[in-house]
Amino acid sequence: VVAEQKVSERLLLNVLPHSIAERLKGRPEVIADSFTEVIADSFPEVTVLFADIVGFTKFSAGVSPERLVVLLNEIFTDFDTIADNRGLEKIKSIGDAYMAAAGLPVPVDDHAALAAHMALDMLDALALFNERSGYTLQMRIGIDSGAVVAGVIGKRKFIYDLWGAAVNTASRMESHGVAGRVQISEATRSRLGDPFLFEERGMIDVKDMGELRTWFLTGRSGASSE
Repeated sequence: VVAEQKVSERLLLNVLPHSIAERLKGRPEVIADSFTEVIADSFPEVTVLFADIVGFTKFSAGVSPERLVVLLNEIFTDFDTIADNRGLEKIKSIGDAYMAAAGLPVPVDDHAALAAHMALDMLDALALFNERSGYTLQMRIGIDSGAVVAGVIGKRKFIYDLWGAAVNTASRMESHGVAGRVQISEATRSRLGDPFLFEERGMIDVKDMGELRTWFLTGRSGASSE
């Protein structure tokens, strides 16, 4: 029984943030498939990051299914490591898209900087992957900051997910972005300063949101990576 409990706890920790897993641990109703509690928390200040591999559908057509899974696993494992090192929470991956957030489930003041560092690290990681593999994959990354609601819904295959304007805007920052670049919203730009470098993109027409002022995050000043 103890061994099975440890396996269950490890599985929960692999799919949910530690603090959320602790709230679910030891609840017999979860195992009994009758879990009804809604876990929902409001966070006024977080930064959400979306990344997507450009042209992946076309790329995948020329790669065997087995090789495709191996490649994605290698790339996303690198991203998971970056998230751990930078203090972000991986939310989910869908196909070739990757989502993470800073500032939850434990709030932090420097959430925008953490996400910005992660985005730049991700570009570096993909460049190293291309060197190792001989591919020329590129990503679009989009970031926005603001309020979200985070929680666990459903009673099977639990997932910790986010909802709110910051999620939607970050997604649009990615989808309306440019290959090989990190596009950030005005809200995120206003929360960032040294040691980051920016290039103003200006106003862009964003689906369902109208015109938004956006920026490209181009790097770090000097040799700073902290």
